[in-house]
Amino acid sequence: MDDCIVVSNLSKTVQAPEGPLTILQDIELKVKPGEALVITGESGSGKTTLLGLMAGLDIATQGEVNLLGENLSDKNEEQRAAIRKGQVGFVFQSFHLVTGATALQNVMLPLELSGKQNALKLAEQVLTRVGLDHRLNTPVEHLSGGEQQRVAIARAYAVEPAILFADEPTGNLDTRTGLQISELLFDLRDQAGTTLILVTHEERLTERADRQVKMSQGCITESLNL
Repeated sequence: MDDCIVVSNLSKTVQAPEGPLTILQDIELKVKPGEALVITGESGSGKTTLLGLMAGLDIATQGEVNLLGENLSDKNEEQRAAIRKGQVGFVFQSFHLVTGATALQNVMLPLELSGKQNALKLAEQVLTRVGLDHRLNTPVEHLSGGEQQRVAIARAYAVEPAILFADEPTGNLDTRTGLQISELLFDLRDQAGTTLILVTHEERLTERADRQVKMSQGCITESLNL
């Protein structure tokens, strides 16, 4: 089975007031289709930067990322977005929902943009799966933090992506709600066979993962099969 993501000799350096700052250094990583990979490490260890590079949201200073058979390193932003469309989903710490719109409208939006004919029905189904069938027509700003993250997860899974990237998806939630959200992410991943790449500083979220990659100071320090 071919890997769905291959990261080779990846480094990222940015210009800081005190001079060049290396955020990632010589990263090598492969992800198999359907794998649940958790990337852990302290704040500032490079986790989010690595996630963004793997998803093609940013470009490395050195090295290559191959996403779903496409080399992102020689693609411009528009070309990278075209590769992600309909194949890659995102869940972020800060939800990124459209305020003023209902839960249903938020989930329908990516379905309509991807040309799905039955966007309404699909959105209703996926919101029901995340336990929000009673909140379909509620503006998202009237939902709790946990409910908003459920909408974000429903929106990400609605387009049936091959890969879902989740960046600190429980970071703004209390412990109990965070555990519920992480369980939901893994439940949906198990049902859909989606590749899940989850970035977190919380080691407890690794329990249902297939593999854990630990990072420190821009380097991968350990890779554990779980």
